[in-house]
Amino acid sequence: MGSKNFSDIKDYLYKQKRTAHLLLGNGFSIAYNDKIFSYNALSQVIEDSENDLVKQLFSRTNTKNFELLMRLLEDFSNLSDIFGIEPETNIKIMKAHDDIQKALIDAVTKLHPDYVFDIPEAESKRCFSFLTQFLDYGGHVFSTNYDLLLYWVLMRNLTQKTNAIDGFGRNWQISHDTKHAIPGIHTELCWGKYKSTQNIHYLHGALPLFRTRAEIIKEEYDMTSYILEKIKARIEKNQYPIFVTAGDGSDKLRQIVQNRYLSFCYERLSTIEGSLITYGFGFGEYDEHIIEAINKAATKGKEGQLWSIYIGVFSEGDIRHIESIKEKFKCKVHIFDAKTANIWR
Repeated sequence: MGSKNFSDIKDYLYKQKRTAHLLLGNGFSIAYNDKIFSYNALSQVIEDSENDLVKQLFSRTNTKNFELLMRLLEDFSNLSDIFGIEPETNIKIMKAHDDIQKALIDAVTKLHPDYVFDIPEAESKRCFSFLTQFLDYGGHVFSTNYDLLLYWVLMRNLTQKTNAIDGFGRNWQISHDTKHAIPGIHTELCWGKYKSTQNIHYLHGALPLFRTRAEIIKEEYDMTSYILEKIKARIEKNQYPIFVTAGDGSDKLRQIVQNRYLSFCYERLSTIEGSLITYGFGFGEYDEHIIEAINKAATKGKEGQLWSIYIGVFSEGDIRHIESIKEKFKCKVHIFDAKTANIWR
């Protein structure tokens, strides 16, 4: 493809003493297993769904794109009053929107590998080695993926030397009577305790993240059940993970700013310094909010700004697309062959 090589980019940034950050998109998961994490795989689960309305919507619009269909419903709802559509019909439209969001979460959950050791040891270690090239040198990792792959790789290879912090931690449970910590009793894994040193950021949420009335919590593996089993149990009780599944970038950003964890992660992306490397992120028509965050980082002043972005591509079509949108970025844009990163194998 005539584009740069990943190792050459890393060597160059290291010599320049420039911090490198990583942005992961769905291509990260597809590179692991394209039979599980592609739109086609998700749409097949939808076709087998028990929700007739959702099936009809995908069939009638002839699309496998969740974002596009949700955007159409949002637009239809926003225009409904102009055409005199009854409020009851508008309620049905937005219910269909919510049903699609739930169908997406259900599909991701059903397709997902059952537990962490489904990932072969060699692939887990190779992926972890790739991630540490950023984390061990002051870089941050950002992901827009909903699945557990990144979480599993980090947890499986976790050691005392691992510099991977997602901001979640435990607090002692406090007695209402004595106002003191109850020995041996901890709260759930809550976000915020370690946010000052956080370097792992799920920009659009993820399967293990849930919002309670007071906290953002992370579901976890324990000795009684696998994490995916615990996530499924929550979903069966109509407790759904934090997922940003809105239509276009503006809609996604509205969802993000309404959640303090997501808004923190987005703000962190907006303030990174050095260079950003992307893998499996296509910068499609619904990703304008991500470009906006990158541009904020690139224009915050010469003291500590984002200087450049290296976008991983897989095909000539990817190159043409990135070339067509280069002018949207306010920092230097480079293209590299994503396959040279060899993340999984």
